[in-house]
Amino acid sequence: MKHLEIIFNALKGAFLGVFLLTATSVEAQQDSLRMDSVEISLLTCQPHDEIYSLYGHTAIRYHDLRKGGLDIAFNYGVFDWHKPFFALRFVFGLTDYELGVYPFRLFQEEYRRFGSMVTEQVLNLTNEEKAALRQALAINMQEENRIYRYNYFYSNCTTKAREIIEKSVKGEVIYMYREDYAPTFREMVHAMTKNNPWAAFSNDLLLGILADQKTDHQQQEFLPHNLMYDFDHAEIYLYGEYRPLVKERRVSVPAGVQVMRSGFPLSPFACGIILLCLGLALFLIEWKQQRIFILWEVLLMVTTGIIGILLFLMLFSQHPTVNINLQFLLLNPLPWFFIWQVIKGRQTRYWLITAILAVLFLIGGLFQCYAEGIWSLALCLLLQCYLHLKKIGTK
Repeated sequence: MKHLEIIFNALKGAFLGVFLLTATSVEAQQDSLRMDSVEISLLTCQPHDEIYSLYGHTAIRYHDLRKGGLDIAFNYGVFDWHKPFFALRFVFGLTDYELGVYPFRLFQEEYRRFGSMVTEQVLNLTNEEKAALRQALAINMQEENRIYRYNYFYSNCTTKAREIIEKSVKGEVIYMYREDYAPTFREMVHAMTKNNPWAAFSNDLLLGILADQKTDHQQQEFLPHNLMYDFDHAEIYLYGEYRPLVKERRVSVPAGVQVMRSGFPLSPFACGIILLCLGLALFLIEWKQQRIFILWEVLLMVTTGIIGILLFLMLFSQHPTVNINLQFLLLNPLPWFFIWQVIKGRQTRYWLITAILAVLFLIGGLFQCYAEGIWSLALCLLLQCYLHLKKIGTK
């Protein structure tokens, strides 16, 4: 999205300045009749192959139908990959996103190039509500307001669009929710990453037990297609009267051909099965020959130790759904304190501690959904623990 930020900065002093001036002027606030020619829409974009777009996208369109009128997209999803430690800051919940604003035709071209369909829901707003929304967007565009602290589930491009629209409506937005629809955050993430198993694995590795709690309908609207559905079935209530929130629904960018890049050929589940088969084979050889393969044990310890450092750091993340992660029972920095003793073939309490933690980890699987393949790692560790606790061999 870096190029979109560049466009925003280049155009800010031109037509965006016009928008700011007209939206905040006393004349515009007092005379809402001019808004008859304005359409304000919610834009919902189909996911594409880029990792940041696996969940879709939401934006707002401001379209003045008069000749020469502004037609611009407000995008709360602008970020810069090249900022220092971007990935690290994202993991810790310290990422800042911002409101980008640029011509709608550029927005269309962006998603036409990806082959992603863009659905437009024209909002059924009064002139007064349109003027209020225009002013709110103008305030958000100002330098001191356009940057916000991003949160994957609770404050993203979709929730920001919903909030500013709801606040601009004179009345109450009533949603006609589905009564039996209460998925968890993890279930919704799985639905969006079903064609990208390694993205699902990464999410499952970082998400903790709170991601397995049932969500309410407002929480479910962090996903663009959920908000689009809810807007379609929502009404505005004011002075005893109801009117639909959405006046018209249309396709602004038709679905095209999406080019899916091939990733790693094996899924996390397949890798887990291979790991477990290898662990079982080595266990049988160790059992039969009354010996221990130290290199194999070191490999298991290094793997769990590296991932364990990451999950330990997650304890300090600002993302509310990653702090309590039962996978930490298995994946923790503990191996680093004992790895030298294992390399030297010395007796160590590590295997007893790991056996206890691994059993607790397996029990924890009743309460939290673990990343695919992690079960295999736990079983491999338990097999090695069994060998040591039975004193089959020490060399």
